[in-house]
Amino acid sequence: MKFIVIGLGQCGSRIADEFARLNNRAVANRRIQICPGTFAVNTDATDLSGLRYIKTDFQHRIVMGGRKTAGHGVGKINEMGAEIAKADGDKVIDAIRSVKNLFEADAFLLAASTGGGTGSGSIGVIAKMVKERYNDMPVYTCMVLPFDHECETEERTVYNTATCLKSVNQVSDAVFLIDNQRYVRKDSSLANNMAKINQQIVEPFYNMLCAGEEKKAKFVGAKTLDAGDVMATINGWTVIGWGRSQMGLFRMPWSQTRDFLKKSNEMSKGIYAMGGNMEAAKRAGFSIIKIQFFIYSYVGFLSGIASVLYVSLVRHVHPFNLMNILLDVIAAVVLGGASLAGGSGTVLGTMLGVMMIYFIKNSLVLMKVPSYWDPVVIGLIIVVSTGINAYSKVIGKSRLATIEM
Repeated sequence: MKFIVIGLGQCGSRIADEFARLNNRAVANRRIQICPGTFAVNTDATDLSGLRYIKTDFQHRIVMGGRKTAGHGVGKINEMGAEIAKADGDKVIDAIRSVKNLFEADAFLLAASTGGGTGSGSIGVIAKMVKERYNDMPVYTCMVLPFDHECETEERTVYNTATCLKSVNQVSDAVFLIDNQRYVRKDSSLANNMAKINQQIVEPFYNMLCAGEEKKAKFVGAKTLDAGDVMATINGWTVIGWGRSQMGLFRMPWSQTRDFLKKSNEMSKGIYAMGGNMEAAKRAGFSIIKIQFFIYSYVGFLSGIASVLYVSLVRHVHPFNLMNILLDVIAAVVLGGASLAGGSGTVLGTMLGVMMIYFIKNSLVLMKVPSYWDPVVIGLIIVVSTGINAYSKVIGKSRLATIEM
């Protein structure tokens, strides 16, 4: 989805500047453009000079009402901001026409503070003008509510907010409400607070704008949310909710989920699928050769590490040293819940199985059972475990058949 972003007033201009930064990030990271045009409109020329990412020419940083305000703003008088917008609104329309890829844009987004003067007064007027000229594209508005201290100390702020929201609701297709107060951090300076607030306001729009614009096949999911889906969803008074999950650098075996659908790694999904049914895994799109190559390579790597550790412990090397523990390994894996037929099993279960096997063998020693009975006990464990596993599968299939009947 692509937006033409127009920031009105000091607050709206800085938000538009953050959208320009997001566009640069999307071009650098994903090679896609999400904001073909970003404009900052204000009656105060000094405020426009503090922007960082919007182009510095007069078509992208637009000063309105130069004759009335001499480039020094309108203060909190939003009626004057509306009058100036009516008189100089054509500057914004002309700037929109200069966008090279205007035909690729899906919607307009106008941003302003509800409690200010220029943004609060002009956003309704500019939104109406854009709506009349480009009636085939939706016009959204991003309205930033004032801080608590502004409402408490300036009566004009409350009046501006009420009149602004009323005028905007009549002309825009959707209104995004932003609560400034919830982003305030008491341990930060005013400058850091303002910068962080603007960044956090626009950040939820990033993935929404990138939706449907991705061109690389490996980044396109099975279900894609495109601009049409977003526009069909956004309507009236609305907000954007989003979340972020921090992934650690290391994952412990017990932190991995048992649910096949929740496994995040494609290789682990392929291993489970291939273990359950190789033909089904092949039809599902998994590369059986790559998975087998990975499994044998990884097992060989782990075996090499285990061999080095074993030699360092016993200080003796013989090719048949570990031949006698193969039965113990099979028993530990089966006892840990892995199926010999494949398709099930966990690392945590295998670790518990190993601990259980050595607990049983130590118990046999303490009970003074002759060592030649160890393979017999281990074999019984394998037989009983596989038998219980097979019996549970048969019971499950019979129940499924009864339900289908």
